[in-house]
Amino acid sequence: MASKTDIPTAGAMHDIVDLLIAAVGALTLAFIALFLCASPLANGEDRRDFVVFWATGQQLVHHANPYDGEAMTRIERSVGFSSKDGVLFMRNLPWCLPLALPLGFIGLRAGSFLWSLALLACLLYSVLLLWRMHGRPGNSLHWLGISFAPAVLCLLMGQTSLFALLGYVLFLDLHQRRPFMAGISLWLCALKPHLFLPLGVVLLAWILVSKSYKILAGAAVAIAASCAVISIVAPSAWVNYAVMMRTAGIESTHIPCLSVALRFWLSPQTIWLSYLPVALACVWALAYFWRRRHAWDWMKDGSLLMLISLVTAPYSWVYDDGLAIAALLQGAYLTRSRMMLVILAFASILLDIEFLCGIKIYSSLYLWTSPAWLAWYLCATSIKKTPAETIGSNAMIPG
Repeated sequence: MASKTDIPTAGAMHDIVDLLIAAVGALTLAFIALFLCASPLANGEDRRDFVVFWATGQQLVHHANPYDGEAMTRIERSVGFSSKDGVLFMRNLPWCLPLALPLGFIGLRAGSFLWSLALLACLLYSVLLLWRMHGRPGNSLHWLGISFAPAVLCLLMGQTSLFALLGYVLFLDLHQRRPFMAGISLWLCALKPHLFLPLGVVLLAWILVSKSYKILAGAAVAIAASCAVISIVAPSAWVNYAVMMRTAGIESTHIPCLSVALRFWLSPQTIWLSYLPVALACVWALAYFWRRRHAWDWMKDGSLLMLISLVTAPYSWVYDDGLAIAALLQGAYLTRSRMMLVILAFASILLDIEFLCGIKIYSSLYLWTSPAWLAWYLCATSIKKTPAETIGSNAMIPG
């Protein structure tokens, strides 16, 4: 039996862990603030991915082809971007082009600042919504989401994964009370549909089983609206996109994810091998859903699906792991192990160190990330709090 002295010791450990998590989160926010202040001074080489979206916007506002290699090269090099990989394109499906369209009306530096601000707002609002959905717990665990390394890397690189994160979290928040709006929010997830394949298959099955057709209608309206915009701004976008994808050579790119690593290990020219893990994951996901279909809970059951989707994605980058925030925060709120929280924070810091040490984003040293988040979630949720502990952890701090 535990002695009375063990209780304050455990309480002190909880306080220390909460303090450390809050400190890491605060330092991360301070770093992001410095980055936002410096972003207007950065040149094109420092904002590689954002430059591609900005150049795409420049083409769109002039009703030009956003997949024109010569024009994109000229725009990218005019702002100091000289990629060794040659010209870069926005490889998202054409229905995503309206996201880049506003960037065509502003300069690179102003656009970089506003784009970074929008990404930061997506991250902060996503974590805020998740905190509310978990009962507004009076602890510092939400800082694990704010300081999560893949999300910070996404912000630094100007990528779109944080927009997709917001879409997913909005769906979780709205799917019961405002299903049509939940469907519209899925347009943000459609920015990177390859990261949601097993989850998307289950979503369609759940809509049919639960007859939640308003969600499907909302998603259809959002995608149709974006396609209508693009048909006006760039009528040949789909044809030009297909040509670009055939000639871009993406199949020869070394992308640090398990599916691509498997293909390069077994048979580099056999493209379908990159899709084999996600195909098997879709079959598993349907079986997983079918056993739980009468009591399906997107907050709980969707977390594992999201992590499986990331691990088995046909291609993904380390900053795409920001989509794991919803699942990891759920695991953090559920687990009774403070050590698991320390491990998650340490893994995030380790990823920050890798990036700050200059390890390139396409390095195989990033292969560990998405499997690590899945393994952590499974371990953390296997050590669940008792109902009394859950109520206590969700108590609000007065004032």
